Amino acid sequence: MSNPLLRNVPTHVAIIMDGNGRWANSRGLPRTMGHRKGVEAVREAVRTAGEVGIRYLTLFAFSSENWSRPEAEVSDLMGLLKAFIRRDLADLHRQNVRIRVIGDKANLRGDILPLLLEAEDTTRGNTGITLVIAFNYGSRDEMTRAMQALAVEVAQGRLSADQITPERIASKLDTAGIPDPDLVLRTSGEERLSNFLLWQAAYSELLFVPELWPDFTREVFLDALKTYAGRERRFGGLSQPTLAVGS
Repeated sequence: MSNPLLRNVPTHVAIIMDGNGRWANSRGLPRTMGHRKGVEAVREAVRTAGEVGIRYLTLFAFSSENWSRPEAEVSDLMGLLKAFIRRDLADLHRQNVRIRVIGDKANLRGDILPLLLEAEDTTRGNTGITLVIAFNYGSRDEMTRAMQALAVEVAQGRLSADQITPERIASKLDTAGIPDPDLVLRTSGEERLSNFLLWQAAYSELLFVPELWPDFTREVFLDALKTYAGRERRFGGLSQPTLAVGS
């Protein structure tokens, strides 16, 4: 049930979780401590989203470009992901959370892919909020893979070029079956999408907040949702005219 303090609760919120490293650096801590603190913010965001009635929460956990980071940091991020799934999967399952993983699953490290698949399989029948984890994800890569799949169908004669529609393209994306995000939110004050849900965010509301991800509390999330609620979404159309009283 939606929180009565909020109106126009979005169906789908997607978050670019940015600022873990800067949070740690500002405190003289190793970057890994920022990532660990960020995991706590993930738990809080999932709880808050479920409580207010959001149906889909997508978190940009690891991009396809993040592999270029120092090996020690990548290893720590992988360790945190594995620890999160092992430690939190049972709790999420009890909370009726369904987990969906998007991103390129090919060539993932052997100990990561089975955990991601286990998380999806274990929670597949749940009917609460869907937590979408974008892992090894890049929007251009996603769209390239979708185009390649359509090209194969055309080459095999199962599809003609004029049958390629926006709906058919969307059906080949990693997010097939998931509604486009109503709100794309990024923490840390950076104002760019960084190759995240470029197709899906065509008509999303964008919101950039100054807080670093480890400081993304329930209160910050609720304030962001109130800002969203005050916006008018027109999807390329015009505002509905206000009729005068008695007209």
